[in-house]
Amino acid sequence: MMVMGYEPTIIFCKIIFAAIVLDLLMGDPRWLPHPVVLMGKLITFLEKSWNRGEGRVWKGICLTATVVLLVFFLSFFLVFVAYQLHPFVGVFVQIYLISTTIAIKGLSTAAKEVLVPLVKGNLVEARLKLSMIVGRDTESLPESEIVRGTVETVAENTVDGITAPLFWAIIGGAPLAMVYRAINTLDSMVGHKDERFMQFGWASAKLDDLVNWFPARLTALSMWIAAFFIKGSKKRNGWNITWRDARKHPSPNSGWSEAMAAGLIGIQLGGINYYRGKKSVRAQMGDPLRNLVCSDIEQAIRIMHGGWIVFFLIVVGLLLSVRS
Repeated sequence: MMVMGYEPTIIFCKIIFAAIVLDLLMGDPRWLPHPVVLMGKLITFLEKSWNRGEGRVWKGICLTATVVLLVFFLSFFLVFVAYQLHPFVGVFVQIYLISTTIAIKGLSTAAKEVLVPLVKGNLVEARLKLSMIVGRDTESLPESEIVRGTVETVAENTVDGITAPLFWAIIGGAPLAMVYRAINTLDSMVGHKDERFMQFGWASAKLDDLVNWFPARLTALSMWIAAFFIKGSKKRNGWNITWRDARKHPSPNSGWSEAMAAGLIGIQLGGINYYRGKKSVRAQMGDPLRNLVCSDIEQAIRIMHGGWIVFFLIVVGLLLSVRS
């Protein structure tokens, strides 16, 4: 996939674009088999078998290596066989597999499902919808905190759910996009810093940090560039806040897109969350210039869309310049 001339690269970029269009049109329909579900079942099975006794760090390394290698070779084999059957079959398989690794429509829809009842003043419904996309307790959140949770989710998942899988798809097609999704799934399932997963999930968490490092920073830059075309964006504030606050986030990567979103919108993110009743204090990003309002969710969605579009154009442009 890496040794391509200019013309094959053009075709390859069209495949990535087609995968984006497919996701925008269909999202993740429940009637189609989703690879992430199968990854989750494999991880759950291995975790129950291996996450016990001594040497949990090494067992966690084995889990990460097993899942990543298995996903890569299965994806590569599937794409290879598809191309042997017919080039059009190979193209279709790549488009479908890549589309399953990105969630542009899903992320936008999830945010709007919180926004709609919130605009109507139905906090109970808005809290319920928010609980489906965040891990924090939502039962008693006021409107401003519901908005904060939604904006943070949109900003953070712009990387995990859109730009990072696109980056790895552009680098290595469906196999690397699927590998990225496997790593991200591993991190979400076992990369927790609690007693059960602190050692066992160490390798998964570190690998997730590694594969997101460059995409996270390029995403923040892309969001800032996109802000020049988005009405109401505070461009200078976004730049300043990102450089000031991005590193405050406990994740080495999530803070970049969250800080940029906070700065561009002109709000403050982070603060106190509760998880199963336990208080968690996150570093605050941005300045508390005003209270958060419903329209901030809409602005976050616009920044998300602008960010991934600019990101895609930058990476494709770099790839084409290298191949020309």
